Amino acid sequence: MNVRIAPSLLSADFARLAEALARAQEGGADLIHIDVMDGHFVPNLTIGAPVVAALKRATRLPLDVHLMIERPEDSLSRYLEAGADWVSVHVEATRHLQRCLDAIRRAGAQAGAALNPATPTGALADSWNDLDFVLVMSVNPGWGGQAFLPHSVEKVRRVAQEALEARHGAAITIEVDGGVDADNAADLAAAGAGVLVAGTAIYGKDDVKGAIATLRAAARGGVRA
Repeated sequence: MNVRIAPSLLSADFARLAEALARAQEGGADLIHIDVMDGHFVPNLTIGAPVVAALKRATRLPLDVHLMIERPEDSLSRYLEAGADWVSVHVEATRHLQRCLDAIRRAGAQAGAALNPATPTGALADSWNDLDFVLVMSVNPGWGGQAFLPHSVEKVRRVAQEALEARHGAAITIEVDGGVDADNAADLAAAGAGVLVAGTAIYGKDDVKGAIATLRAAARGGVRA
């Protein structure tokens, strides 16, 4: 399995986002992770659909839009129209998860469900057939630069196993976001993670290309042949 690397713009300089995109693209990133926060579901406020649309025009990389917002069904169409390629909504933020996932897929994007650290994997039990990927939060969402929660590795393993059982042997893409770096990348990859989101571990370095390569090499050490 090839582990994909998704630099998180949350850790980039918001005054120089186009440059941050270019550095990630030139550095070999596979996706760009965009955290949308509303100041309600999480205690931080970031960017909205107009910025996503501007970012879409500035890069050829797929945009992985993580909606950390209450009632995502109310504004989901704006992000899809802005050009989001992957969209994840939190199971804790909506009463209509299936409706959200269906809307994402109908728009031609990849549909994902995100789980906070305290949310059990069983929350996905009725959604496996509507999912293209699962986003496991390995920190409590809202702020960049937080320390990785070690129990997240086992949670990734549980998601991988439950997906195989529910989907009759078909694996699902698992994305991990929060405190991801070269020290935990191999363990996450070995547990079944297919996409690693990294903010500080990439944009906190002077050499973005080198940071992406380091993270990719570390993850490769955990991938089974």
